[in-house]
Amino acid sequence: MTDTKRQWLVRAAAGALAGVAVHLLLGYLLGCFSLFGPAHFRGFQFPDCGFSSWNLHLEWMGVLISFALFALFGAEVGIATLPFADSGRELVTRSLIHYSVTSATACLWAGLNVCSTPADYLTFLVPLTLMYVIVWLGRWVGWYTEVAAIREKLGLAPGPSPLHWRESLPHVGFAAFLCLALPLLLWLVDDHRIPVLSVLYCWLLLPVGGFMSGLSLGRRHGFCPVYPAACALFSLLLVVGARLLDIVAEGGTLGGTTIFAVLIAALAGNLAGAARHKIKTRRDSHDR
Repeated sequence: MTDTKRQWLVRAAAGALAGVAVHLLLGYLLGCFSLFGPAHFRGFQFPDCGFSSWNLHLEWMGVLISFALFALFGAEVGIATLPFADSGRELVTRSLIHYSVTSATACLWAGLNVCSTPADYLTFLVPLTLMYVIVWLGRWVGWYTEVAAIREKLGLAPGPSPLHWRESLPHVGFAAFLCLALPLLLWLVDDHRIPVLSVLYCWLLLPVGGFMSGLSLGRRHGFCPVYPAACALFSLLLVVGARLLDIVAEGGTLGGTTIFAVLIAALAGNLAGAARHKIKTRRDSHDR
């Protein structure tokens, strides 16, 4: 077995375990949910893919299928943490294939459990697509800076700037998109009575995008505190602007929690990437 295949299997297995863990958490949350009165845990309530409405004796089979689909989705996400290819065309092709397979898995689970109309599927596909675009855009920024450095210095990268501020500049542009442009765009197309997209942005797209972009930056240049600070600053500008213009989504989805969430996510991703960068640097120096 080649090293590449071994890495793919390890990432897929780790992702599958993470998917199972998320499904367990979902069962716990569903067991705590209550339409009337305060929430309290009444036992695990796992999605059963509609088997309970068909035959109660086969409900366990539906739960197993739901677990399997979550594990499959987690494995697909785990595989995505590895580079798909070196060349541009092959990378785009494999990325589109991976996105199609991941979307099909998500739609299959949603169709078996909650979706009944095409509009229902968009509730799952839109956040998944946006997350995919955000993660790959963050990776592309990192690849672009590497290519620019190689072209400029013929493979001899310049010395790091203080706090790596120069290396962080391309990612700061991405932070402006993630923390300013994207939420405003979602607010324009969102239902202001039930701001589903705005809530998903604050609790899913923003932290995931901040973590993955911070991870990409840290893997290439080490600890870059300018980037998490820029993310928090842009989020602060968004919150202040939303308050002044009275365009805050119902439910208070924009606030201090948003700033704190993106700061922690970007900082955690950058620290994780910086740790990997340090390990790789030591390994390369030891090999020499």
